[in-house]
Amino acid sequence: MKRMLFALLIMTLIFSGTVLAESEPVRKIIIDTDTGADDASALILAACSPEVEIEGVTVLAGNVGLEQGTKNALAALELTGCDAPVYKGSDTRSDGTSISPFSVYGTDGMGDMDLIHPERTAEEGDAIDFILDTVRSNPGEIEIVMLGPATNIARAIDKDPETMKQVKRIWSMGTSGIYGPGNASPVSEFNVYLDAPAYSRLLDFGVPVTVIGLDVCDGESKWTDSSFGKLAEFGRIGRFITDSFSGIREFYANNGSGGSVMNCDGTAMLCVVCPDFITGSRQCHGSCMTDARETYGQVVFYQKGFKYDLTSGDFNYNVTLVSDVDRKNAFMEYMYRIGSRIAAD
Repeated sequence: MKRMLFALLIMTLIFSGTVLAESEPVRKIIIDTDTGADDASALILAACSPEVEIEGVTVLAGNVGLEQGTKNALAALELTGCDAPVYKGSDTRSDGTSISPFSVYGTDGMGDMDLIHPERTAEEGDAIDFILDTVRSNPGEIEIVMLGPATNIARAIDKDPETMKQVKRIWSMGTSGIYGPGNASPVSEFNVYLDAPAYSRLLDFGVPVTVIGLDVCDGESKWTDSSFGKLAEFGRIGRFITDSFSGIREFYANNGSGGSVMNCDGTAMLCVVCPDFITGSRQCHGSCMTDARETYGQVVFYQKGFKYDLTSGDFNYNVTLVSDVDRKNAFMEYMYRIGSRIAAD
């Protein structure tokens, strides 16, 4: 029955025009993550998407501590049969101060459902060295998908800026976007807030950056109780993802937000693996506030081609800000892409 339902799902998506482009070259990505449940869902999505090859996963503290985040990443990859190497990175901010991990996904970042029992362990060596070595070996080819704070990337830039200039693009799930409020503060998004100086370093560096903010993860992009019901019916991968989100679903229910939750990292990864999922974008200059006041971690976007009354400057418009996505079909697109692995369970 499940296979029949899955076949119907695939047929629906194919006839609606959602197909994989077989002729496109496979892109090489590094995923940088502070692995909570939404990060794990994004790792699973990338591992199931033929458009990209995961060269490696680098972990840092954020949603959870470094050790837990590493185990979470390993467990998510193993579930899909992906053997991409995983490296440990930063457990402090870029200035050396400690990070107190915070997660609405449970103390282990994965719903506290006893899901995390990876057979593999992290590779020897440091995440920053792995990033630099991989970029050197693949100049102009590596895209970095940044799902957590910018600390690892800022440290790589500081250690070898000439090598990091050869990064093809950095994708960042961060900021509140143009229209949305923050979630770490009224104006700042969690990933940016944890290490605003590192995010500022990233934006100022000059490598092309695509930013996916909180505002495009809201509304119809959210996963509903119905979404999780469908996921739970589709094999080990579906159950793993559903269980890992149990903590945040309870959090949202208790604060009066109902059963719908934002899967920000999953939405960001859809933008990476499926460019047609992006329905709107703007070229901008991004400026990250680092003063320790109310605006700490806020990112201000100056839109290219817009004339401001009192502000002018010779900006570097290196940020592509995603202004909208195919929200209505976000969950269906996600299901389609993990479907091949689910059907094989």
